[in-house]
Amino acid sequence: MAPRRPKPLRLPPANGAFVAIDFETADYWADSACAIGLVRVENLKVVAKRVVLIRPPRQRIVFTSIHGITWAMVRDAPSFGEIWPELAPMLDGANALVAHNSSFDRKVLHTCCIVAGLAIPALPFVCTVQVARKKWNERPNNLPAVCARLGIGLRHHDAGSDAEACARILIAAYATEAAINSPV
Repeated sequence: MAPRRPKPLRLPPANGAFVAIDFETADYWADSACAIGLVRVENLKVVAKRVVLIRPPRQRIVFTSIHGITWAMVRDAPSFGEIWPELAPMLDGANALVAHNSSFDRKVLHTCCIVAGLAIPALPFVCTVQVARKKWNERPNNLPAVCARLGIGLRHHDAGSDAEACARILIAAYATEAAINSPV
């Protein structure tokens, strides 16, 4: 049996746009978004940031000890279905969504869109865990560890900070690629 070849790392074009996304959830269900952070990057520059608290579908917030969000903080916030139409234009013209452990954020986004009866964004996801593994081949690759190695500030489990960290990890990956490929 032939050894498996690693899948190539597919990044959005460096001269285009991507949006880093991060969700915090209230409980174990993928429809329980209680915060979202979005950071838009164009030509490897951060051009827009949005962080919004979201009222989850259930009042019990299981993960307050992780992200600090309480029911009192989100009780009067918009639901995902109410706020997403205002946030979705940040994705216009983007080539990809970027997240750390992207399968989690993809599942939350898809589930929240389905529950709200909204279209699921058709953008591919880029996972910064995979980017870190392939670009720097170091472990561990959790968000705090990668940020510490790259000198990126982080308030972990704050949706805005986590999204911006993902954006900056991808920007750093492009900078590494440019340094490797530039003439000496």
